[in-house]
Order: sequence, then C-alpha cells, then structure tokens
Amino acid sequence: MTPADLTLAAAAAAIRDRRLSPVELVESVLDRITRVEPELGAYATVTADRARRSARAAEEEIAAGHRRGPLHGIPMGLKDLIDVAGTATSAGSRVRDGHRAGADSAVAARLWEAGAVLVGKTHTHEFAYGLITPQTRNARDRDRIAGGSSGGSAVAVAAGTATFALGTDTGGSIRVPAALNGVVGLKPTYGLVPRHGVTSLSWSLDHVGPITRNVEDAALVLPALAGYDPRDPASVRSGPPDHRPAPEPDLTGLRVGVPHTYYFDHVDPEVEAAVRAAVDRLRDLGARLTEVGVPLARYIQATQWGLMVPEATAYHARTLRDTPDRYAEDVRVLLEAGELMPAGDHLRAQRARTLMRREWARLLTEVDVIAAPTVPLTAVPAGRESVTWPDGTAEAVSDAYVRLCAPADITGFPALTLPVGHDHAGLPIGMQLIGRPFEEATLLRTGHAYERTAPAARPREQAPREQAPPGATAFHHARRSLA
Repeated sequence: MTPADLTLAAAAAAIRDRRLSPVELVESVLDRITRVEPELGAYATVTADRARRSARAAEEEIAAGHRRGPLHGIPMGLKDLIDVAGTATSAGSRVRDGHRAGADSAVAARLWEAGAVLVGKTHTHEFAYGLITPQTRNARDRDRIAGGSSGGSAVAVAAGTATFALGTDTGGSIRVPAALNGVVGLKPTYGLVPRHGVTSLSWSLDHVGPITRNVEDAALVLPALAGYDPRDPASVRSGPPDHRPAPEPDLTGLRVGVPHTYYFDHVDPEVEAAVRAAVDRLRDLGARLTEVGVPLARYIQATQWGLMVPEATAYHARTLRDTPDRYAEDVRVLLEAGELMPAGDHLRAQRARTLMRREWARLLTEVDVIAAPTVPLTAVPAGRESVTWPDGTAEAVSDAYVRLCAPADITGFPALTLPVGHDHAGLPIGMQLIGRPFEEATLLRTGHAYERTAPAARPREQAPREQAPPGATAFHHARRSLA
C-alpha cells in the first residue's frame, strides 16, 4: 500500500502524528495519476504544480503548529463544473473552450480554508446532462462505463488518484458513479452546501457533495462544505454541523424502511440480493425493519424530467441558439427537447414535487432511514444504451440509472450510497440510504455501522469483456406528460 491508497481519515491521522507529510501524500497521488490516468481518463485538468506548492505550504504550516483540521494537506479533485480562480471550467463541453474562472466557487474557497490540496478538475458528462461520462472508464473494468455525471470524481477516488473529490447531483450524478465504482457518495440536503460558482444543470435540483472511500471520510468532508452563503438563493441557515459517526456500530432503536414498491421493481437479482443482505445486517446491528410504500411512485420519473429539462434549456438558451453545433449530440437533443415542453408540464411537475415532499416527509415520521438499491444494475459495457428486463420491458440505461436516485433530488432529502457487495463479474453494488432533511448524521451513523461490520470487500478484478449490443435505442426525451 502506498500513501495514495490511504483513506482520508487514515491520511489525516498520519499527517497529524507526523508519520506522513502532505508532500509525500501528494507526490504519491500525482505518481498514481501519471501511471493510471491515460487508461482511466478521470481528469480534465491535472494541477500538479499547484498541488506541489499547496502541499509544501501545508507541510510548513503543520510543522509550525497551525494544523487546520482533517483536510489539511489532503489531495482532492473537483468536478469540472466547480470554479477555481484562474483554472478552466470546461463542463466537459466545447461550448466552454478557452474559459477560465474569474473567482473561486463557494465550496472551493471553503476547501482552501480547510487546507485541502487540489490535484485536478475531474471529467463530467457534458454540462452534467447524462449518466455516462464518456471520457472516463470504470475503475474496476475499463470496458465499462464510469457512470455520471460525476464519473471522473468517482473514478479518481476509487483509483487512488484523489483521496476525496466533489461531485454534483441533479438526478443521481454523485450516487450513480459512486455506486458503479465501489465508493461512497453523499448528496446532502438541498440548500445545505452552497452552489455559488458551480455550473448549473437544473437550479431547483442541483446539489454539491463529496465522494469518498468510506463513510467516515464523507463525515469529515461535509462540515467543511456546509453552511449558509447569501450568493446561493437556495442556501439555508443551519447550526454548526456535527456529522461524526458514533464510535460503536450499534443501531438499536433505528427504524429502517424497506420499500416494497418501486425500488425493487426492475432490479437485477444480484443487486437485490446484495442490498437485502445489507439491510439484514442493519437489523443484526439493532435496527428495526419496516416495509414501506413509495409515495406517488408513478409520477417520479415524469416529475424529474418535467423539472430538469426546461430548467436546463433555459440555462443554455443563448448558447443553444448561437452555437448549437458545439454541443454533443445527446446533450443538444435534450436541450432542444426542453424548448418543446409546454409550460403547463413544468407547472405540473412543480406541483407534483410539492406533493412528493409532503408525502416523503410524512413517511419519514414513521421511519428514520429508507434503505434501497442505489441503481438497479451494475456498470454496463461502454456503448450500451438500453437494457431489457426479464418481463420484456426495455429501458434506456440512463433512465435505469436515474430512476432510483430521482426521489431524493426531487424532494431535496439527503441520500448516501455505500458499497455493499459485487456481482458475479466483480462489479460493485451500492445501497442507498435516504433520510430526513438536515439529518445527514443519521445516514452517516447508519452507513458507518454497516461499513465497520460488513465482510471484507473482494479484491479488485477485471470483469470479462462484453460487447455492446448493436442497434441500441438512442437516449432522448422529447416530452414527458404530467397530465
């Protein structure tokens, strides 16, 4: 094991105890980037010189007795939607050629204050409008997708080319790639982490959050990000966050809701088996399991697209008109579809979201946490665009990946994904925990308890090669009626 393989908590403890220097840690990560990045494609930009300067500065500060906290001297990546002054924010698009951010985003500034070290900007699906991240390959199997849109961030963390990273989540874009690459992803409550300086996909659905190697690390990153910022209209005032997991894996008294509808419909049997086994482990740790229904399940996907599509199109109205040829085809089709969506559909989606928030809040008075699969299937081969379920139902891969993540984005409730097993090909499977607004601590406590008592993960392995099927259906949505 090299320093690049350490978890954030382990690296922070070693730096604190003077057993590891930030310079050693950052050099180990940069060396890993040099060796594996050509194959993985996690980074849009590697900021090696900046990282070395920051690491030396952190080492000097810590030696002088001015340690800022657990993130001081820790190398990390930022999704290429997040502004860093003087650095490109390309958003994965030719539309942004030549762009340089004039100022730091709110989250970047907070991470500098905490002493974190930027090693690079990670790839995103163009403008975060997709669940694939085509520039990047899965950390476990190079022939499979990384997931998206925060695919670069998830792969960097999984491959040891960042100790932690930030992503954004509008329809699952933190949780999907985290699940597909076997790492932890946290989508905080809407408004808890400010989005100023972060390129928007859909302003009423966008969230920023951490991707880490384990739950404890997510609990260390979140306090550095959370807090009110008047520049983000959705930002909320909240007390000082304390998200440290309990020292003992005891879940006595925790009420865990297990959906009997929606979350286990059209799910790969291996995914279902792994998640149900993980839920049983929560019960063994003292949690009380209760079957629950999913409110307004039939409207979830229509509501997600009814909100996201017109908001994304509005954001891109000028460049879509002036330079449509600079967008990738899949994204341009979605943006053009937004121009066809009637205002009535968008209004119905907003009303549906209000009802969903109310009903999910009611559900979460009966249980403390909902446990379910993060995504219904593991990472598919690159190029595959559809999946056919045993009952003959065909589904676009992107629809399948967004389907189980959408409710937490629509409601704005916090959600955590953590790895709970592998399929027959050695590909990671994720379990999703959803909780009440601003109760990230409950999710982190639950996930950490599972993590500390779960069987050791299988070694990383390459899955067999599999060819994508010819003639797959293109990913597009012209209009989804909410009537």
